[in-house]
Amino acid sequence: MNSDFDVVVAGGGPVGLMLACELRLGGASVVVVERRTEVDRTVKAGSINTSTAEAFYRRGMLPALAEVQQRSVERFQAFVREPQGTRGAARPSRTPARFAGHFAGIMLSGELLDATDPDFADAGPARDISLVPQQEIERLLAERARELGVEVRSGTEVTGFDADGGGIEVRVARVADGSEEAIRADRLVGCDGGRSTVRKLAGFAFPGTDPQITGHQALVEMTGAEALRPGWNHTDTGMYVHGPMPGRILTVEFDGPPADREAAVTAEDLQASLRHVSGTEVTITGVRTATRFTDHARQAADYRAGRVLLAGDAAHVHSPFGGQGLNLGIGDAMNLGWKLAAVVRGRAPEGLLDSYTAERHPVGAWVLDWTRAQIALMRPEPQARALRDVVTELAGSVAGTTYFAKKISGVSHRYDLPGSHPLVGRSAPDLGFTDGTHLADLLHDGRALLLDLADDAGLRAHAQGYGERVRVVTAACPGRPEPAGLLVRPDGIVAWAGDAGDAGDAADAGNGLAGALARWFGRDGG
Repeated sequence: MNSDFDVVVAGGGPVGLMLACELRLGGASVVVVERRTEVDRTVKAGSINTSTAEAFYRRGMLPALAEVQQRSVERFQAFVREPQGTRGAARPSRTPARFAGHFAGIMLSGELLDATDPDFADAGPARDISLVPQQEIERLLAERARELGVEVRSGTEVTGFDADGGGIEVRVARVADGSEEAIRADRLVGCDGGRSTVRKLAGFAFPGTDPQITGHQALVEMTGAEALRPGWNHTDTGMYVHGPMPGRILTVEFDGPPADREAAVTAEDLQASLRHVSGTEVTITGVRTATRFTDHARQAADYRAGRVLLAGDAAHVHSPFGGQGLNLGIGDAMNLGWKLAAVVRGRAPEGLLDSYTAERHPVGAWVLDWTRAQIALMRPEPQARALRDVVTELAGSVAGTTYFAKKISGVSHRYDLPGSHPLVGRSAPDLGFTDGTHLADLLHDGRALLLDLADDAGLRAHAQGYGERVRVVTAACPGRPEPAGLLVRPDGIVAWAGDAGDAGDAADAGNGLAGALARWFGRDGG
């Protein structure tokens, strides 16, 4: 079937936009269908993890993230200078402590983090970026999508589709007047959130656990805020958070899910919840943004059904604690983008897409359990409090802080790929070269990279026939022992690594370099 586009992406949030950008880098034509007409200003995730920062770093966007982080630090400093307490005394100005994250509201001190752990060192400057709000991520990705020529149709939504052996016809409607049109494509990807229309229309199984809490997060104007303690606070009736920006509140009540999840969040709702969990008489006088959430945790059994795929919250939902949702979705987009582009452009067989679910589903399952564990620790019952005390003590050690920080940051994740070298399946280390550049600088164009670190003509010869799909670079790394060579996928994952003297392994058609090149980029360069 003749297609208008290679891929239709339903949903123009951060995940949909990131996926669209990756598809364009891979040469695919793509249109994004988004119901909204502007960036969602609802307060959501306030930070990103190291894996997400690495993804942006590898696409040349780290300076933009650094600028956003600086503004976030300045807002925090303004918050801590605000008059607080009954005497109206201002808190002393200070720079926020090095951010290490939190687990169930148990704050992790950056001063206890073992910075010498190689998992952190290998991330390069991306490890220093974290305080970037979700709205800013969406803004930056929207700008990048325009630069790459991604077509974004705002104010439209997917209403149905019909797929056959030749492609898929996606029906979309304008929200304003209901007028419909059909878009012909090779694939449809649902990045349309936890209540995904695409997931429901395609009939994906979505098993998981039911909600136990009602949570609210908002930016408000209020009186009586001096009675609220800043930061995370556990109480006999639930939990609340105040800050780190003026007017930001979050409440959690453990008496079941809301009666009507779809109802608008009112000032009265927020005030009642905040008073209940804080025991104060705070009065909400205005609401800038507000959202309601629960802890239902569900995950699609498979991320692909024929010509339809899922990414981000459309594939998995969970409570927002720890800010894992945005990071998980960006990881999905990075993993899927280059693979789907290769398949729809005829550079790779259909089977390459099987690796998307195989690699990303275990990561999503881990995040669901990570958030479930936090809910268990947050509960106000005596048993949960006792367990929280134990975990707090463990998190207050160097080993404990480093363990939690590695999990939260994503630096310890590894895909189960063929090969025996310890780097295989991991995010590639940000190697520094003698010319002053770094490995991330070589990944801006979204191509795979065969890095020859031993000036080995035999190693380079394996990439002959792959043309523009695999960039071959010979470089030297001063100061530390490195493998003789690395094959890095477009998403920054090491597909093969070999030490000096591994020429035999390099030629191994199964687990060696030849096998990895064929597995990911087409056998014999075809």
